Amino acid sequence: MGEYEMISVIDYGAGNIQSVIKAFHHIGCEVQVTADREVIKASDAAILPGVGAFGDSMNCLKNAGLVQPVLDFIESGKPFLGICLGLQLLFEGSEESPGVRGLGVLEGKILRIPADRGLKVPHIGWNSLELRSQSGLFAGLEEDPYVYFVHSYYLHADDPSVVSSTTEYGVRIDASIQRGNLFATQFHPEKSGRTGLKMLQNFVARIDAD
Repeated sequence: MGEYEMISVIDYGAGNIQSVIKAFHHIGCEVQVTADREVIKASDAAILPGVGAFGDSMNCLKNAGLVQPVLDFIESGKPFLGICLGLQLLFEGSEESPGVRGLGVLEGKILRIPADRGLKVPHIGWNSLELRSQSGLFAGLEEDPYVYFVHSYYLHADDPSVVSSTTEYGVRIDASIQRGNLFATQFHPEKSGRTGLKMLQNFVARIDAD
């Protein structure tokens, strides 16, 4: 990664961004935390983190005037990574917040993990991924890597071709998506040890690849 390249962590008041910043520093990358539309537009790559409720986070994005800048950045084709709630916000809506429209970049349902199957909700802990391909974020990873999840809602994508990995937790969960340079993970790569750091390195490598 060249020194001139700029990676923005989008700060809309709904993400635990410190762990993301720390993980990028660990792999030797500086990132900037910003809510400035022009800075985001000028960035070479952008990250949308997120924890908390779907509806509250969409309201935060709207109040910060960041909905259209995020959509424009994704449309630009530059590398974009959504993490946890940042994945869910890319879709049309969530059972968590009926009536609240998401970004609608991709089609699919965000559903509550069933609580009637003897499993604790929220799902907190390590699960293995079934990789659909070993490219993109997963280049150079071993099969069935373990990653760290914290969530009560999960993605069921309408288009299976965008799903890059799945996992099982009472139901099959679409754990990550990829469409061109648009990436998103339900799990937290920044909290997934060396495996997660390798994914972040692969994401950064997409900047130089284009």
